[in-house]
Amino acid sequence: MTPPSAVLLNRRILLVEDDYLIADALAGALRALGAQVIGPVGNVEEALGSVSRPDVIEAVLLDVNLGGERTFAVADAVQARKIPLVFVTGYERDLLPPRFSGVPHCLKPIDFDELAGILAVQIAG
Repeated sequence: MTPPSAVLLNRRILLVEDDYLIADALAGALRALGAQVIGPVGNVEEALGSVSRPDVIEAVLLDVNLGGERTFAVADAVQARKIPLVFVTGYERDLLPPRFSGVPHCLKPIDFDELAGILAVQIAG
């Protein structure tokens, strides 16, 4: 198996997270693996705008709740563009709508090695 650092090298990852400390830690971990972090984006409107830009992002890490607003519209837009997606959230999987049953899910607090592996698998396809 190819190591996550090889798969994530120079990949443009959109980070959608409204908690500054979590966003900063995730961005740092991704950059340490050679990824280019876009964001963090902390609201649904800005996230939808980022997803709609053609050919800018190669994967998305998406929190389910941004300031009390669910991000399922963002997840729908990401899936419509066939961009790899990973939910990074404090919500249990069974609280996600069934249409996202195939989307990987990492619970907070984040295990960065686990997340990097899941993200690499999603990108490698």
